[in-house]
Amino acid sequence: MATIIGRKKEIAELNELYESDRAQFVAVYGRRRIGKTFLIDEALKDRITFRHAGMSPINDLGERNMIKEQLHNFFFSLQTHGWKEKEEPASWTEAFVMLEKLLMSMKGQGRQVVFMDEMPWMDTPRSNFISALEYFWNSWGCHRDNLMLIVCGSATSWILNNLINNHGGLYGRVTHEICLSPFTLSECEEYYEAKGIRMSRYDIVQAYMILGGVPFYLDYLRKDNSLAQNIDELFFSKKAKLRDELQRLLSSVFSNPEEMKKIITLLSTKRAGFTRKAISEKLGITTGKGLTEMLKALIASDFVIKYVPFGMSKRDIHYKLIDPFCKFYLKFVEGHDTLDTEFWSNNQTSQSIISWRGLAFEDVCLNHIDKIKAALGISGVITTQSAWAIEGDDDKQGTQIDLLINRRDNVVNMCEMKFYSDEFEVNEGYYRTIYRRIDTLMRQLPKRTSIHSTLITTYGLKYGKYSGCFIKVVTIDDLFK
Repeated sequence: MATIIGRKKEIAELNELYESDRAQFVAVYGRRRIGKTFLIDEALKDRITFRHAGMSPINDLGERNMIKEQLHNFFFSLQTHGWKEKEEPASWTEAFVMLEKLLMSMKGQGRQVVFMDEMPWMDTPRSNFISALEYFWNSWGCHRDNLMLIVCGSATSWILNNLINNHGGLYGRVTHEICLSPFTLSECEEYYEAKGIRMSRYDIVQAYMILGGVPFYLDYLRKDNSLAQNIDELFFSKKAKLRDELQRLLSSVFSNPEEMKKIITLLSTKRAGFTRKAISEKLGITTGKGLTEMLKALIASDFVIKYVPFGMSKRDIHYKLIDPFCKFYLKFVEGHDTLDTEFWSNNQTSQSIISWRGLAFEDVCLNHIDKIKAALGISGVITTQSAWAIEGDDDKQGTQIDLLINRRDNVVNMCEMKFYSDEFEVNEGYYRTIYRRIDTLMRQLPKRTSIHSTLITTYGLKYGKYSGCFIKVVTIDDLFK
C-alpha cells in the first residue's frame, strides 16, 4: 500500500465498499496511463477473486480482435481461476453464466471481488456484450450480497454512456463511480521523491507542462538525468519511448482515432479554442450527433474542456484543448523528424521554447485553479473562470486577459500568468498595459464590481516603482499546497 502515491480518497472508497454488506457495482474510469489498474491492484491486493482484461481492439498485425478472440481470452481467464469445463462459450451470455457457476463453486469465501479491466474493449460490434452484462447483474449479481464487481476502462465515454448514464437494463445499477484524474503538482513532487528523483519545483512545473500528471509517463524519468536529458530520451532519441505515443493513446481510447486527432490538432492551434460551428466548418464535419459525441468523448477523457468566454452567451460555448501531453506532442514532436537527438537540451534558451513555456504555464495554472482560489482565500466563493480577449482594429487596440475569476462576491480577479526563473519585475510599459486592461474590463462589468489585478508567477513579484499594479500575488509554491 505504501507504494501508492496520492489516491488516498479513492483507496478509502474502495476499502469501504469492500467492507459493505451488499452487492457493489463499481465503475472506475479515467484517461489511459493514469493508473486505474494499479490503484485497484494495490488497494485490493490479494483480495481479488476473479480478474479479466479485455484484449486491445487491434492486434499487433493491425487486425481487429472481434468477439471470437475476446471470448477465447475470457475462457482462458476462467480456466486460470479454476474453471474445469473444456467447451468455450459461444456468446457473452454463456460466458457470464460460466462466471456465475465458477463463483458459486468457490466455497467458504466472504467478499468476492470480480475485476474486469478494459471492459470497453470487450464490447465488439454485434457482440451483445451489454445485454449479457445486464442479464448477469440483474438476474444474479445484484442479489449476491458478497459480490463486488469492479469494471474499469480508458474509453471514458463508453463507461459513461453504457454504464453510468445507461437508460436501459443497467439504469441506476452502478452503485459507485471513481473518476481517476492526473496527479496534481504536489502529487508529482511526492512521486519524484519516492523514486529518488531530485527536482526543483521550477523543473517539476516544466515536467508537468510536457507530461501532465500521468504516472505512466513520469515513471520513465531517470534520476541520473536532468529534466532536459529525460525529455530528449523520451521524445527525440533514436528509440524514443514516447515518440509514437499519441497515436497509441488515441487508438486505445477511441474507435475513431483519426477523426479525434483532427479535432485535437485543430484545437491546439488556438489557445481560446473554437466553437462547435467553427470546428465543423474547418474540418468539414457535419454539426450533428457525430460531432457532438466526439466532443463529449474528448471532454470525458480529460483532453478537452468546454467553457463560455467572458462576455459571451451560452450559444458561444468554446472547446479548448487542455491536455499538456497532447499540446506538447503536437507542437514539438508531430511532423518534426529532427535529426537532433538532443533537441530539447540544445534549445533550452531558444525563443520558441521560452514562449512555449509562458503559454504552457497558463495551462498548468488552469489545471490547478482550486489551488489558486485557496491562495486568494476564496475557496468557498462560487466562481466562474474563463479567458477574455478583444480583437483590435484601426480604431482601437486589442487586449487579452489570460484568466478571469468572476466571483459571486462582486470581485473579479484579473490574472496574469508569468513563468520566470526569478522574481517578476514590472516595467513602465507593462504597468501601462495592466491599467489599460483594467480600464477596458471595467467597461464590461457592473458598477458594483471591483477588479483585483492578480499575478501568478514562479518566484513572486520584485518590489519596485511599478509593482503596485498587482493587488494579489500567487507563486508556484501555492500551486503545490
